[in-house]
Amino acid sequence: MAKAPKRPQPAGLPSREQILRFIQDSPGAVGKREIAKHFALRGADKIALKALLKDMTDEGVVDMAPGRAFHKHGGLPKVTVLRVAAVEGDTVWAVPDRWEGSGPAPRLRVMEKGRKSALGVGDRILARTEERGTGHVAHPMKKLQSGGESVIGVLVADTGPGGKPMTWLRPADKRARFDFAVADMGDAAIGDLVRAELSGRGPATKARVIDRIGDPFAPRSLSMIAIAKHDIPHVFSDETLAEAERAATLPLTPEGREDLRDLPIVAIDPADARDHDDAVWAIPDEDPGNKGGWKAIVAIADVSYYVRPDGALDREARRRGNSVYFPDRVVPMLPETLSAGVCSLKAGQDRAAMACHLTVDKHGKLTSWRFTRALVRLRANIAYERAQAAYDADAPDEGWDADVLPALRHLWGCWTLLAKARAARSPLDLDLPERQVILDVQGNIAEIRVRERLDAHRLIEDYMIAANVAAAKALEAKKSPVMYRIHEPPSREKLVSLKEYLESFEQSFALGQVITPAVFNRLIDGFSGDDRLPEIMEAILRSQTQAYYGPANAGHFGLALGSYAHFTSPIRRYADLLVHRALVDSYRLEVPGKPKGLPERSGLGEADQKGFSRIGEAISGLERRAMEAERETVDRYVAAYLAGKVGEIVPARITGVQPFGFFATVDGLGGDGLVPVSMLGSERFFYDEAARTLDSEHGRVSYSVGQRLDLRLLEANPVSGALRFELPDAPEGGFRNRPPRRDGVKKAGKHAVGKRGRPGNIRHQGKRR
Repeated sequence: MAKAPKRPQPAGLPSREQILRFIQDSPGAVGKREIAKHFALRGADKIALKALLKDMTDEGVVDMAPGRAFHKHGGLPKVTVLRVAAVEGDTVWAVPDRWEGSGPAPRLRVMEKGRKSALGVGDRILARTEERGTGHVAHPMKKLQSGGESVIGVLVADTGPGGKPMTWLRPADKRARFDFAVADMGDAAIGDLVRAELSGRGPATKARVIDRIGDPFAPRSLSMIAIAKHDIPHVFSDETLAEAERAATLPLTPEGREDLRDLPIVAIDPADARDHDDAVWAIPDEDPGNKGGWKAIVAIADVSYYVRPDGALDREARRRGNSVYFPDRVVPMLPETLSAGVCSLKAGQDRAAMACHLTVDKHGKLTSWRFTRALVRLRANIAYERAQAAYDADAPDEGWDADVLPALRHLWGCWTLLAKARAARSPLDLDLPERQVILDVQGNIAEIRVRERLDAHRLIEDYMIAANVAAAKALEAKKSPVMYRIHEPPSREKLVSLKEYLESFEQSFALGQVITPAVFNRLIDGFSGDDRLPEIMEAILRSQTQAYYGPANAGHFGLALGSYAHFTSPIRRYADLLVHRALVDSYRLEVPGKPKGLPERSGLGEADQKGFSRIGEAISGLERRAMEAERETVDRYVAAYLAGKVGEIVPARITGVQPFGFFATVDGLGGDGLVPVSMLGSERFFYDEAARTLDSEHGRVSYSVGQRLDLRLLEANPVSGALRFELPDAPEGGFRNRPPRRDGVKKAGKHAVGKRGRPGNIRHQGKRR
C-alpha cells in the first residue's frame, strides 16, 4: 500500500504505531500532554509530537475529541488521503491511503471535475468524503505526491531489452496491463508469489520484493493469490486457538435445552461441505385447526454457546466476518476445532443447536414460530444428489437408518407448500449457473463444471428462508436489535441503464411501472429458450443493488420479503451469530453454568449492542471481499485448466462489447477474455453505443452481446485469471495493415468518439513498461 511521506523524526519520538497503540489501549481519549508524558518526551521532541499528531489527524488515523484529546479513528474521515485503486472507463475508484479499521478499506467513487488533472491508478489525493446510500464518494481537493505502490504478483524469468535475461513481476490483477522489471528479488525465487513495492513512473517503473508469500502453483495453493491480494486473515493467533480449545470442552447437557435427539433430523449439504450449520425435520400437523398444514424444525448449530461476546474468538470472528470458500481450501471464520468439530452438526453425535419451530398452513404460510436451545443427534448427513436420488426412487441409501427415507418424504411434503407460497410471492428468479472446480486427490484440476441445481437445493433454501424470516419477526416482536439482511430496490439510474441495454435487444421496459421482482421475472420468461437469456439475466443482476447488513430494516427486494435476517449459518457468518445472541437475550435462552476461562454470557455483548450499525457496515464489506476473492480464484483455476489448450479453437459467447474489442467467455467453463479490435480483420470497426455492437465499416461483420462463435485461445494466465482470444482465421500478430478511412464513409449509428477501436482514455495494450 502506498505510504504517505513522513516528516523527519527525532530519535526520541515514538513511531506512529507506538502512539496509535497507546491511544488504543487507553480507556478514553488522551491529550498531547499524556502522550508526551507516557513516552518521556521533552523540548524539541514535544514540538515534533505536535506535528506528528497533526499529520495523523489529517490522514484520518486518529480523531480529535473535544478538549484537543485524541482517540483512534473508527470510520472514514470527512477529509482524508485516498489512493486511486482502479479506473474503469470514466469512473475512478479510490481507497484510503491508510486504513486502521477492523474491516476492509471502503471503496469510494471519485467525483472528478474537468479533465485537466485526470487521475491514474496509484495517484494520491486529499479529498472530502461523503456517504451516499450504502457507499461513499470522494470530492478531490488536491493531488498529492505519490508514494510507493504495493503489488501482488508472481516472479517470472523472461528477456528484456536487447534479449537480456531479466526477472519480471507478473501482477495477479487481470486488469493490470504490464509486467514490471524487478530491481530486487530479496530472498524470493522465480515462480514465487510475492508482494512488491513499485517505484518510478512509466517505462522506468521498477519492482522491489518486500515479502515472499509462497508457491501459488503447488497443489491446492492457487487460492494463496487471492488471500494475499485481499489481505484475508488465514492464521489464527495462539490466544484465539487456546480459547477455541477451552470452548470445545464446554459440557453439553439437557439442562436448559430441549431434547430433540429422538427425532430423525437430517442435514442435506453439498457433497464437499466442510462444515454443517443446519439440519431439518418436518411432520404433518395433527392440530385440527391447521388441517393440511405441517410442523417443521430447522436446527442450527448453536455457535453462540461456544463463541462468547467480547472474547478472543469473538474479536477474531468479527475481524474475519465470514468464512471464505476456495476450490482448494476454506479460510474459516472460526478455528477448525469449532467450525469442523463441536459446532458442526454431524450424524450420530450429540450437538448443541438453536431450534426454530415452525407451523406452516396449507397455503405454505408461516403462522407461528418459536425458538429454543436444543440437543440434537442427526440421523444422517446427506449430499444433495443422494437426497434427490433417494426421494425420486423412493428407496433408501445404503447404510441409512430406517426412519431416514420417511423423514425425506415428510420434508418434501412440507416443502411443496413452502414452494407454493414462494411462487405466490414471486421473488426474483435469477437462476445463474455456478461454476464448480473439482480437484483430484493430488490437488490437481480434474474437472470444471456447472453445479447442477436440484429440487433438493430449493427445498433446503426454502426451509432456511422460512427460519430467517421467523428469526427477524421474533426479534421484532421483542423490540430487540436485529442485524437485518437488506436488499433495496434498484435505483432509477440502474433502471435507466437496463432500459437502454434492453433496447439493443428490441425489448421495451417501462420505467413508470411499479418495480417488483415479478417485473424482472416476466422479462426473463419472455426470453425463455432464447440464446440471449444469459445476457438478459446478467443485465438484470447488474441492475440490482448489493445486499448488505444493518440494523435499520429496508426489506429484502429480491426475496420479496418485508423482514429478513440471516440466522441459519453462524459457523460461517458473523451476522448470523449476532442474530443468535439477540434471540438468547430476547427469549431468555441462557443456559445455566459458569464456563471457566470464557466470557460468562452467550447473549449480546457490550460491543455488539453499541456498534450494530458499524458492525453491519464492516461485515458487509468483508462479505464483498470474500465474494471477489472466491470469484477471482475460480477464474484462476479456469485459466490454469485452459493453459493446456492454448492455440486450440474453443466455443465461446460474447458477454460484452466495447470500443476497443469484445469480451467472450468459454462455454461451460466461464472465465472472461478480450478479443482486441486489432484482431477482428483488416476493415475498420465502429462501436455502436445504442446497439452495443462492433460493426465493420462496410457492414459485412457485426459482433453483439450473446452472439456465439468459435475463437482461438491465445493466452491463459493462471496468475491473474486473464484469457485472451482471437478469431480462428486471424493471421499471426493480428490484422495490422488497415486501409485508411475514406472521407464520407461512416457506419450508421451512435458511435464512440475516436472510431479507431479504443477511446482516448484506453492505453495501448503493450506488454511491459
